[in-house]
Amino acid sequence: MSKLYDNLIRAALFRLSAETAHDVGIKLLEKGLASGTARRMAAERYCFDLPYHIERFGLDFQNPLGVAAGFDKNGRVAGQLAALGFGFVEVGTVTLLPQPGNQKPRLFRLSADNALINRLGFNNDGAHSVANRLKNLRPGCVLGVNIGKNKDVPNEEAVENYLAVFELMHPVADYVAINISSPNTPNLRELQRAKNLDDLLAAIQLRNFQLGPKPLLVKIAPDLDDREIEAAVEVCLARKVSGIIATNTTISRSGLKTPDAALLGPGGLSGRPLAERSNEVISKIYRYSKGELPIIGVGGIFDANDAFAKITAGASLLQAYTGFIYCGPSFARDINSCLIKLLARNGFDSLDQAIGSGVS
Repeated sequence: MSKLYDNLIRAALFRLSAETAHDVGIKLLEKGLASGTARRMAAERYCFDLPYHIERFGLDFQNPLGVAAGFDKNGRVAGQLAALGFGFVEVGTVTLLPQPGNQKPRLFRLSADNALINRLGFNNDGAHSVANRLKNLRPGCVLGVNIGKNKDVPNEEAVENYLAVFELMHPVADYVAINISSPNTPNLRELQRAKNLDDLLAAIQLRNFQLGPKPLLVKIAPDLDDREIEAAVEVCLARKVSGIIATNTTISRSGLKTPDAALLGPGGLSGRPLAERSNEVISKIYRYSKGELPIIGVGGIFDANDAFAKITAGASLLQAYTGFIYCGPSFARDINSCLIKLLARNGFDSLDQAIGSGVS
């Protein structure tokens, strides 16, 4: 399947605009890759599990690699993604009211950098529609839902907006991730400031415990400085957040090989160029929290070596989006199978032993 994707499917998809290709990919997954391929993969145990028990914030994961928010915004293909071998899927970002997102074109492929730039702007069907779609879904893996605020809601009213979408997604999610770090909703990243973050988490955690607590995670940007990262960690620990997702996309354009990348305009950069910075942020979170705060590492994972680097930096779970786009349907199986070998080669009897082993 990998060679077929490399030689035929990816070539065809990459002739399309990035967003059109994404929409086609979602439709193909909805149809079982148009030929029953996903069902055959599941029957053949293409869904590859690590031979270790992985428990994080009270949930059992078949393997540590998940699909990051942004790929399946509306919860249409979580089951198909599980059949491809992912241990969890994070749907979203979901907002309370449906919104179309920013003006097109808004998703760009930087092939020379193995990267994407997006300024999609939380385009989604809205919390009521997504909740109805997910309420009877049993995807065969852990299901997370990533939530954000509507674009036209000022930050002064953000808490109420987040609470409303949280209440709708709580019954259908195994965990909920709070997105305060997208660069594509005006002023959203201001909610990462310690006081704003504390107010938001205090309100959501109160409602979480009233509804019956589920794991609550926070997704942060790679563009925070050390002081801001440490402050965010302190707030998350104080508010008993279950984990941090590190990181979202970056507004940096440093070191890109793609000619005229700056001319593509604003948006978040994901993929290979984000890997090093993501690992740095993961290590800082691990160090500041003394390893007490589980981290989902995301940013620039294309192979098992990338995954292993994030684990040794302090990540206890992993997510990918851009690497999956570039590498195709065999992505999860390839990484998980090779990760087993990497752990053994480096003398680790379990994934947990490797977490943070590279942090001094």
